[in-house]
Amino acid sequence: MTMKGIHGNDHQRRRCLVLLWHANRAGAQPRFAQREQGRFHRHHRASGAGKSTLAACLSGAVPHHYTGAFYGSVLVDGHDTCEVSLTDISQIVGSVLQDIDTQMVASVVEDEMLFGLENFGVPHDQIEQHVSETLKTVGISDLRDREIATLSGGQKQKVAIAAILAMRPRVLVLDEPTAALDPASSTLVFETLREANRALGITIVVVEQKVALLSEYCNRVLVLDHGQIALQGEPHEVFARTDELRTIGVDCPRVTRIFNSLEADGLVSGTPCLDVDEAERLITEIVDPDRATSDTQAPAGSPHAPSLRPHAKDAEPVLTFDHVEFSYPHGGAAVHDLNLTLYPGELVGIVGQNGAGKTTLTKLLTGLLKPASGSVRVTGLDTASVPTSRIAHEVATLFQNPDRQICKDTVFDEVAFGLELAGIDRAEALRRAQLVIDRFGLPADEAPFSLSRGQRQMVALASVVVIEPKIVVLDEPTSGLDYRECMTVMETVRTMAERGCAVIMVCHDMEVVSDFAERIVVMANGRILDRGRTHELFSNIELMQRAYVEPPQVIELSRRLASTVSPAFTQVSEVTDIVRITEEMVRRG
Repeated sequence: MTMKGIHGNDHQRRRCLVLLWHANRAGAQPRFAQREQGRFHRHHRASGAGKSTLAACLSGAVPHHYTGAFYGSVLVDGHDTCEVSLTDISQIVGSVLQDIDTQMVASVVEDEMLFGLENFGVPHDQIEQHVSETLKTVGISDLRDREIATLSGGQKQKVAIAAILAMRPRVLVLDEPTAALDPASSTLVFETLREANRALGITIVVVEQKVALLSEYCNRVLVLDHGQIALQGEPHEVFARTDELRTIGVDCPRVTRIFNSLEADGLVSGTPCLDVDEAERLITEIVDPDRATSDTQAPAGSPHAPSLRPHAKDAEPVLTFDHVEFSYPHGGAAVHDLNLTLYPGELVGIVGQNGAGKTTLTKLLTGLLKPASGSVRVTGLDTASVPTSRIAHEVATLFQNPDRQICKDTVFDEVAFGLELAGIDRAEALRRAQLVIDRFGLPADEAPFSLSRGQRQMVALASVVVIEPKIVVLDEPTSGLDYRECMTVMETVRTMAERGCAVIMVCHDMEVVSDFAERIVVMANGRILDRGRTHELFSNIELMQRAYVEPPQVIELSRRLASTVSPAFTQVSEVTDIVRITEEMVRRG
């Protein structure tokens, strides 16, 4: 198949190439573009491979909104998306986009819910039932009267899903629906989607990066690579092919890694594990608890796990929160009695449910918000008494939405922009920008907004990294990134910390937090519940429940195995350590 006949701008051309491969590779419509009653599909692929284009294809935005050449056909509920209007398609297919703010049309949650129902002509005597039942199902009844501008990113995500689900579509297409959600909320969303799939017969199509969660909910997984279906099948079947997935840029659940390592050593065989329950049963079966000895050496510390680094001798903290209070005028995530100290070279994770006050904390840190009482000091500066522009010389921020901080026509100019604003000689600014661009593997001459969401996130982070701030604030730094991009970003962040930059990271990906944060701060209801070593707090089940945080798979597995098999598993946080201890116990048994 040739690529002739493609027209439009560069961004459109990329979209069309993806569609060509998907829609006409074998001369017929792709399986995943057909509606199959009552199926729950997951599409996983590396960032930048066209996942948003796929979602737009299923929703009819391609070809009705995005122009270009289109070959083959997309059938949704028996309708060819090229032959019916976008309005007609929207009555069948509900879509939840990556960028939630562009999807919102109202200022109040209730009005957002009513908008679609009224426009689709739902009888007025049925509207209240639709609204109340959907809000309850999604778990946001308490947000009904809230102004959308006061909601956290995760709360907005749930409102967007609820507004679409209330219209009872036959097909629901979601593009990264949990990118801004905490683990508990992510689970709630997918429980909701599964119920919609089961009870209402709605076909669910999800484009997502969180493999550990989504492997539990999908009937079928398709892994796409460079516009082609690389792998497809049942979750257990697909995630067994770890090496192929990693080559593509897709991770697999950590417990699957454990299974694959044990299988390679000839200790297990068969169907790989996808969740902690399966992994616990597997290891319990091959290690006899009655014969397992407690003298197996626990890991002294993995070279891959984050470890506390000594602060510079007599170093002063670069950040201090002292009994800080703040509340929004019209409601929102208020914070109470915040006390926090951050030293040079630390990498600290902030975890907690949506609405816990994490984003508010970061805004207080950067001076965008001023404390009602108490004080925030950044490198000795009181944020209440100095302009925000002065604090910006000390603190760099990566926001959840990279589009809010991109303003230049090329990646190269975008990365160099912050240096030039700081008065760095242009030649030096360009040199430093090129080094960071090469490190991130970014296309220097491309327009940032022609890139995928994940790639734009990396551009925004590169713009932060290049200025070498004393403190960097990361708000969901890996959102929308594939596994390889995630590792590139976080290894870069870790290098910054090793060079003395203090890093504070708000993140809902507990695997990333576990891998890279030396210590964590656990928040709930605007308060800090606890702070300390990452694996110690993640192992505190009561604390995790209070914060509505689900610990990483390996830490949860080690906690259970320490109780049921051997204390040697206590506070283990690495896949390699779980495997090593299991192998030693099998050999001794």
